[in-house]
Amino acid sequence: MIIAIDGPAGSGKSTAAKGLAERLGFTYLDSGAMYRAFTWKAHSVGVDFGDKEGLLKLLNETNIRIDCSANGTEVFVDGINVTKEIRQPSITENIHHVSSLEFVRKKMVKLQRDFARGKDIVAEGRDMCTVVFPDADKKIYMDADISERAKRRHSELKTNNDASDINNVVDDLSQRDHRDSTRQFAPLKRVPDAFYLDTTNLNAEGVVSILIKEIKLSP
Repeated sequence: MIIAIDGPAGSGKSTAAKGLAERLGFTYLDSGAMYRAFTWKAHSVGVDFGDKEGLLKLLNETNIRIDCSANGTEVFVDGINVTKEIRQPSITENIHHVSSLEFVRKKMVKLQRDFARGKDIVAEGRDMCTVVFPDADKKIYMDADISERAKRRHSELKTNNDASDINNVVDDLSQRDHRDSTRQFAPLKRVPDAFYLDTTNLNAEGVVSILIKEIKLSP
């Protein structure tokens, strides 16, 4: 069974997907980690993000692997564990440069489908319902008011000792929303058959409980 979850940054989809996978005994797929992994590789070897030919060559030479275990999700690039490194601000700030490229997205879609083959999975990202798993057993679109999403993101940053101003976080999310929804390849959008959930006034446990009920009620 494949459960696909899409939504903008800060909507709570990562936390919900992890919780849902744990409750159901499914495997969790963080699709964004794959894009982060390649962004890390390009950044680490010094390939300019505007050099499409260089990025394509690098992508063809790069091995990205995700392992799921009781210890959580671990990400490897060419055999190197980069699970922590891909969460650095320098990666977050530059991921959009590679995630908007068609050849990168095609490669990641293949990796994501290969990862899901033969598994019961909860996959979250921006194009899980629209591109990667259009025939998913259950499609979910999560959203929240941007002010609430900014509060959540700001709280995460403070936990990581990042003193970003809340207004800057709102601006950053607005820019990310615009980039994600207007990019030429696989833009973020809600498909008609996705269950819509506004998480603005819900905590993580409440979101998972609603999703569990929705999945069990679905044919």
